[in-house]
Amino acid sequence: MALAAVRARVLRSLSRPPFAARRCSGPAHLPPGCYGAWQERAARDPAAFWADAARGALRWDSPFHTACEAAPAGAGARWFLGGRLNVSVNCLDQHVEKSPNRVALIWERDEPGTAVHVTYRELLDLTCRLANTLKKYGIQKGDKVAIYMSVSPLSVAAMLACARIGAVHTVVFAGFSAESLAGRIMDSECKAVITYNQGVRGGRIIELKTTVDEAVKNCPSVKHVFVAQRTDNKTQMGDLDVPLEEEMAKAASVCTPESMDSEDMLFMLYTSGSTGKPKGIVHTQAGYLLYAALTHKYVFDYQQGDVFGCVADIGWITGHSYVVYGPLCNGGTTVLFESTPVYPDPGRYWEMVQRLKINQFYGAPTAIRLLLNYGDKWVKKYDRSSLKTLGSVGEPINNEAWQWFYHVVGEGRCTLVDTWWQTETGGICIAPRPSEENADIIPAMAMRPFFGISPVLMDENGKVLEGNDVSGALCITQPWPGLARTIYRDHQRFVDTYFKAYPGYYFTGDGAYRTKEGYYQITGRMDDVINISGHRLGTAEIEDAMADHPDVPETAVIGYPHEIKGEGAFAFIVLKEQTAHTDHVKEELKTIVATKIAKYAVPDHILVVKRLPKTRSGKIMRRLLRKVVTEQSSNMGDVTTLDDPTVVKEILDAYQKYKKEKSSS
Repeated sequence: MALAAVRARVLRSLSRPPFAARRCSGPAHLPPGCYGAWQERAARDPAAFWADAARGALRWDSPFHTACEAAPAGAGARWFLGGRLNVSVNCLDQHVEKSPNRVALIWERDEPGTAVHVTYRELLDLTCRLANTLKKYGIQKGDKVAIYMSVSPLSVAAMLACARIGAVHTVVFAGFSAESLAGRIMDSECKAVITYNQGVRGGRIIELKTTVDEAVKNCPSVKHVFVAQRTDNKTQMGDLDVPLEEEMAKAASVCTPESMDSEDMLFMLYTSGSTGKPKGIVHTQAGYLLYAALTHKYVFDYQQGDVFGCVADIGWITGHSYVVYGPLCNGGTTVLFESTPVYPDPGRYWEMVQRLKINQFYGAPTAIRLLLNYGDKWVKKYDRSSLKTLGSVGEPINNEAWQWFYHVVGEGRCTLVDTWWQTETGGICIAPRPSEENADIIPAMAMRPFFGISPVLMDENGKVLEGNDVSGALCITQPWPGLARTIYRDHQRFVDTYFKAYPGYYFTGDGAYRTKEGYYQITGRMDDVINISGHRLGTAEIEDAMADHPDVPETAVIGYPHEIKGEGAFAFIVLKEQTAHTDHVKEELKTIVATKIAKYAVPDHILVVKRLPKTRSGKIMRRLLRKVVTEQSSNMGDVTTLDDPTVVKEILDAYQKYKKEKSSS
């Protein structure tokens, strides 16, 4: 089909009749009684287990000769050595050969009722033309490409086009500031950026190209900016800019895929840590794709003909694994959600479920808590009988939100999987399913490890905690194919962050409780990382941004419980003595954080204090600040290491005064 026709349908068309769900003859789910056997085999002989899975689930150009090669201290084990394949072939070509007209993507555009359906044949056409355009402008195997786009078929094609020619993509969430974008482009040494003239979200226009223009001023590695049109509005084109659709229209619709080594880099994705600098997590070709595909298939019981609705943005790992790579590798139909849960009203998700006949719905607890506040009427207004599985991702879900999601949204008949995983793990590691048939699901608990995931809990002395009814640091004992391989250009940081605290184990940074029955419940972060609406953010990153203000010599940021977002940021600041206009400084700090990081990172509260609680060596004791904000001041613990313990009462008094002012206003 000519690109113009595809583009017209992808970018302009009005809705077509919803894709009719189809059933294939054979069951795609886990055969009854197999969970325990598979789990036992994966733990006993992981190399053989994953080798069999890789041969069955992926299309290889050349077979691998070694399933797994361990790495020192477990940091960065390598998988499927000698094997060669192409990820885009696994996600597109093999399905085009069998079912070219099967719907690959349903683009739920921001404008309600204007969904666009894209078949596997059409997505392959888009991908090949985009890949050939990148090649025409000098992008080669191993080159890095930044993608700064809202969710759309073209953004998915951009990811797959990079995979097709062996380029490495780094998708940057299209809500990040120019400074955050520039930092990621510079760290990853991107040669090109792919973007839209504008984005559309919640009825508002987002100036994507303007942000990219500002970012690339400081990025000498960028040679080209490919600009697609999401709106009809004109955009200023500069010397670096290439009109993407015009070039794709001239490009060939066939692009020979690059045969990639299983351990070649597929993509980088930046995530926050406990230091100020975001880290580029590296995922490779075969291991990541296999793990994303298998977890998608078995955790959600995905069957051919189902419509899979993950509402995550492609800028996050959830969008990579469960909007793009997992579903497409499985030949599935995946929904691309461009809008917000409350646009044009709080029934948006459920109207979409009814119209698109969505079978699996995967979203964040933040959105569920938000919608819960609007009551049941917005849910019950729509037919949700197509739903079979509900999923929760990004942060632990609280019991009230779980019960509402299960009983109101799912009418008490849908399986609800509370999934635990991370950017670094590549896919879901702990979830209630897969399991033995009809096994119990306990509300608000991740419960069971996926095949090949062997969790342990460690005490503060680095000893493994045996038995049940215990809490500790959550670690994983053996590598699995989806685990990240390194941090780009800083392998030592990778080792120090994930393998140094408990040598020989992958340390997740999370704490967990193992119940009397042996199930796992995630209890939250154990380091200076907060989880705002499911997005991990290092407190140091916010502190570094605020430190740029000339009147603020010291800051400390902590996470605190937030009714909607799960966690919010609470900032304590010290001002220079002569500083007046405190409220003005606070507003400036919020602007700085929004500009340097993103709007979602802006602290909900900023409290001015005379000084911060420090040890004699100068380390800020954020633990004490957390106790103040969470109303646990009667249990401050050991404060003898403080340089001056009287600082605690000072901060408590300032907090109580601030709280009183807030409640009276």
